[in-house]
Amino acid sequence: MTMTRHDADVARTLQGLEHSRSSVRLQAALAAGTAPDPYFVGKLIERSAIEPEFFVRDTLTWALTRHPVSLTLAGLLCEVRSRHARARSQALHTLSKIGDRRAWPAITRELMSDADDEVARSAWRAAIVLVPGGEEPALASVLATQLGRGERETQLSLSQALVALGELSVPALHAAAKASDPRVRAHALATQRLSRDPDAGFEAAIEEAKRVAALTGAPTADDEKYVDR
Repeated sequence: MTMTRHDADVARTLQGLEHSRSSVRLQAALAAGTAPDPYFVGKLIERSAIEPEFFVRDTLTWALTRHPVSLTLAGLLCEVRSRHARARSQALHTLSKIGDRRAWPAITRELMSDADDEVARSAWRAAIVLVPGGEEPALASVLATQLGRGERETQLSLSQALVALGELSVPALHAAAKASDPRVRAHALATQRLSRDPDAGFEAAIEEAKRVAALTGAPTADDEKYVDR
């Protein structure tokens, strides 16, 4: 049987996605997104789980968003349960870009508290995009359990997720601002400040909040300017 031009293009793209050079993989991912084809979906998901280069991973995600959700959703939901952290993280990232709320049940508490910071951060971002109306307060409560976790990049990601929930995150942050752990208190106070003044900057907010948290076992009347009512 003679191979058609389409078949040849598909075969070339699939081979390119496995090439040892990242520039070739990048071009193949671009090709897969520019001319979507059902044959690409499995390989795009498979490659996303192991791709070491950020720009290639980002293009793989873009290529997947160019394909029908009916072809991509099931495979991505399988990946969020992978034992490999990169597979979980990239699948969550792609689900957040696709934005189909049928994926919401897969964004579990376990993923939002994953031991791998990148997985947890991807889960937070996906949760904010996919959360159904009415479930935001419960989501805020789960996110608040992660306050104080990690270094600056992780803490900033969590603060941004909580700020994105707006007023619905206020009760959870108010409770966390009274926590016994000074790291949790500081992170909650900094997030509250960012919610009121997005231009304040996370570094300044967290440093000031740390001073408040270190001086008190929990916020007092003197700290009212940091704590939402």
